Amino acid sequence: MNFKEQFILNFVTDNRWTNITTGLIHTIIITICAALIGLVLGMIVAAVRTTYDKNCESLKRRGGLGYIIMTFFNAVCKLYLTIFRGTPVVVQLMIMYYIIFASAKNGLGVAIIAFGINSAAYVAEIFRGGIMSIDNGQFEAGRSLGFNYIQTMMYIVIPQVIKAILPALLNEFIALLKETSVAGYVGITDLTRGGNIIRGVTFSAFMPLIAVALIYLIMVVCLTKVVGIIERRLRKSER
Repeated sequence: MNFKEQFILNFVTDNRWTNITTGLIHTIIITICAALIGLVLGMIVAAVRTTYDKNCESLKRRGGLGYIIMTFFNAVCKLYLTIFRGTPVVVQLMIMYYIIFASAKNGLGVAIIAFGINSAAYVAEIFRGGIMSIDNGQFEAGRSLGFNYIQTMMYIVIPQVIKAILPALLNEFIALLKETSVAGYVGITDLTRGGNIIRGVTFSAFMPLIAVALIYLIMVVCLTKVVGIIERRLRKSER
């Protein structure tokens, strides 16, 4: 077959192009929703870890219930980070789908939760690194103004941290977009699976898989451009 016949066979006949568009929509939904879950959960985990790290000595001296609670939650967060950063995301996805949410009928929702929890582990470490990089003088300045620890974090530290880690967060978003290509392992028609469905019907691998690769490439290039623009603006604001 020539190129035109291959194109018609893979995309026009029986409206096979809808497999690609449906998969693309699912991929975008999973990526955006998982990124939001990862951002919120990651900030919570980072807050627990940094609060413990920065106040460990004072909490230990005072002792009591506050120290026990913070130690417990810090240990839980460290265990969570170890598990979700130490195991492949595809294994986590299959455990969520076939074991934890085995009775669930909404595979898309399970995928969002699985990718969101996985992403949160990396977002938490990005936030924690950003907070720990802030000079202790900033915390002392907040205390001298009469702010408590939470107010110091909200009004002084977090605005500086977001500016510093924003490029890294956007890069994590790009990585999350590409990781969703394994969602087909649990029967979800994501972009990769959409191309694979066409390949299975037409027995022609080249055109559908190249189309999938090009769509991923275009999305990643666009997001990379956005990251570059934001980084340049941040550098200008620093000057």
